[in-house]
Amino acid sequence: MADLQSELIELKQFIADLKADRVAAKEKEQRESWTKYVSLSVVIIAVFAGIDAQWAGKYGGMSQMSQALASDEWNYYQAQSLKQHLFEVTRRQIPKNATDPEVQQQQKEYEAKIADYEKRKADSKAKAEKLEAKRDYAGKVGAKLGLGLSCFSISIAMASICMMSKKKPLWFIAMALAAFGVAQMIMGKSLPMP
Repeated sequence: MADLQSELIELKQFIADLKADRVAAKEKEQRESWTKYVSLSVVIIAVFAGIDAQWAGKYGGMSQMSQALASDEWNYYQAQSLKQHLFEVTRRQIPKNATDPEVQQQQKEYEAKIADYEKRKADSKAKAEKLEAKRDYAGKVGAKLGLGLSCFSISIAMASICMMSKKKPLWFIAMALAAFGVAQMIMGKSLPMP
């Protein structure tokens, strides 16, 4: 009988310990329930970072392509300028007061060619300047998006450290950085196109 009594006491103690462990586990779960929100916020920040990275890549490519095309236009401008200069030098070699109709015709052809090269140069200059403006715009947008992407990366790292250390203030810092990153994305995308 004494053995049965001692086993009942042990069983009651075991049940009491189980209940205490369950209560402690529930309390710990309630205290750390905010970590679910940290995990969810990391996923959301990662989505924003992905979108930002795509946009930054787009504007980086736009900047490079615009620069290459602007360089091509400036090269074309220089070629037209050289050709125009050759015609101007050649035209100066023709006597100005020549009465020969063939020489006068040649003078008019040179003047028409020079005027055509001048028009081509003006068109090429306008295209090159427009492409440079597009390059500059893409660079400004890309800078904002790049800063936003950096903020998202740091924010994810801070939230991860928060999860490991269970320090709630780190999560608030991570969320503030993520908000700043979103603001940079919005400011970058809202810059007016030239």
